[in-house]
Amino acid sequence: MHRGLEVTFMILNPASMKPIYVQIAAWLEGEILNGHLPGDERVYSQYQLAEMFNVNPATAAKGLNLLADEEIVYKQRGLGMYVARDAQARILAKRKGRFVSGLVREVVSEAGRLGMGTEELISLIRKIGREDSEDMTEERGPEKEREDNNHESP
Repeated sequence: MHRGLEVTFMILNPASMKPIYVQIAAWLEGEILNGHLPGDERVYSQYQLAEMFNVNPATAAKGLNLLADEEIVYKQRGLGMYVARDAQARILAKRKGRFVSGLVREVVSEAGRLGMGTEELISLIRKIGREDSEDMTEERGPEKEREDNNHESP
């Protein structure tokens, strides 16, 4: 089923604020991102997951259904669930969005506590973006810059 690839084991944390089924879904996402479950590969059944994590099969099924709702896995009637071909891209997009949103919320909250207005914060972000772009150009060197410019299409 899983082409002899090493499976990453995870211990669920029943004391976590995160529900067990969400932890199972996150573990499966990790297996997909690590390449242990490639696209169109059959995913563990709810009973296999229940045995692996010593949980009720209904809890494991809820984790699988969460991924199915997000189109990370798909159901093949009578055969089980399979990893979607674009599952890695979907997981990355979801995690990037959640990560960036969380950071932005923290920055905006802290800026508010410091008495910074929206325009001042946006101005600072633009300034840092320009500085980082300049730093990247300097790190690449003039030869790499010329090489890139020669390969640009008109």
